[in-house]
Amino acid sequence: MKILLSGFNPFANLSVNSSQVIVQEIEKRWRPVAPIHLTTEILPTEYCAAESRIRNLIREIKPDAVLCLGVADTRSAINLERVAVNWDDGGACPDNAGDIRAGQKIVDGPEAYSSTLPLEEIQRTLKKHGIPVSFSNDAGTYVCNHVFYSALHEVQQLSLNAMCGFIHVPSIDEKRSWFRQSSGLPLEMMVSAIESCLEVIVSHDTVKKQ
Repeated sequence: MKILLSGFNPFANLSVNSSQVIVQEIEKRWRPVAPIHLTTEILPTEYCAAESRIRNLIREIKPDAVLCLGVADTRSAINLERVAVNWDDGGACPDNAGDIRAGQKIVDGPEAYSSTLPLEEIQRTLKKHGIPVSFSNDAGTYVCNHVFYSALHEVQQLSLNAMCGFIHVPSIDEKRSWFRQSSGLPLEMMVSAIESCLEVIVSHDTVKKQ
């Protein structure tokens, strides 16, 4: 099985992007039971460059699953994104290349795509492990949603039978423990959460191919 896992580099006033740190930790330590070829990538927080890179990777690898991560520093749980919209509207917030987008379509395509990850199964697994998790119907209209939509669009264009989706993670907060509530989540908890997500994806793929 081939999996593509991506995160983003820091942007705006964010000195550390938790999605980047999680992906780097997964790359170092994840040891799945099944034979897996894992490709990891840290995308630039730039509309054009990030879209080009994620599309090129999907074309090159032809993965069985694409899991994109991004940070949402106002959230305090692992957010399983359900929908990607064909819309860029970052307001006055530029990307790292200085590109400001206000009310424009990403491509000439459907208005929205739904995640094809096994979200319900992922949610049950994370809850069972005591990890804060919730569904989200709003991936924003900044670079995270742009990559989410672009990845699903590329999978569709290539007619790949691949799972594809996006998860928003909170910022890193080492003051929070498994039992004490505060903003953000500890890095170890989030790495464990994404490892669990990957295991569910692997299991789902195995069942699908039987």
